[in-house]
Amino acid sequence: MNIENRIEAAAKNIEGKIQEAVGELTGDEKQKLEGQAKQAEASAQHAKEDVKDAVKEGIDNLLG
Repeated sequence: MNIENRIEAAAKNIEGKIQEAVGELTGDEKQKLEGQAKQAEASAQHAKEDVKDAVKEGIDNLLG
């Protein structure tokens, strides 16, 4: 598990939520969509880290 990657993903998710909220408040659809895209990217980063963790755990279980 790479803590730095998870922290980066969490920060991107928060940034996306804020950007989406600002877009919603101001009526700026582009801003809102960009915020949603950042959240989706953060979710993908978390999923990638989950897969890496699962593979590592599987290898560790096989080896020992």
